[in-house]
Amino acid sequence: MVYSFARVSAAIGMRRQDYFVQGTRGWLRLHEKGGKRHDVPAHHRAEAAVDAYLVAGGIADAKAPLFQSVDRSGRLSGRSLTRRVVLAMIKRRAAAAGLPSSTCCHTFRATGITAYLSNGGTLEHAQQIAGHASPKTTKLYDRTADTVTVDEIERIVI
Repeated sequence: MVYSFARVSAAIGMRRQDYFVQGTRGWLRLHEKGGKRHDVPAHHRAEAAVDAYLVAGGIADAKAPLFQSVDRSGRLSGRSLTRRVVLAMIKRRAAAAGLPSSTCCHTFRATGITAYLSNGGTLEHAQQIAGHASPKTTKLYDRTADTVTVDEIERIVI
């Protein structure tokens, strides 16, 4: 979610066939609100993680859920993760890492957009990657203004 700005519902709704190679690059096909399909190139770290997950999980069936829950034996169940399970996983891992209890699925989307913009990405491209109809929506996720820099403080000239 952090590398594709995907909504949790789009991520957990993916099938194996929604992660595909085009040329030499992995791509993610996200099924967004309103039935829109949105193809995004996979970040190299996401690509490596998904490739390793597919090998370890043995997920080959094109129609199988890409991100699956596990059964009681710890094996992939063949069923999609639910939003509730994803949120519980995030909360558990965030607490273990000492992150705020407010960390949630949307945190990944906001973090990805903020990191992209902080590293020189444009609002227009962030909007396109996120699949937003309006740049105003994308701007809501931008946390770059939350940080006061030394350069900003040095603008105080008296």
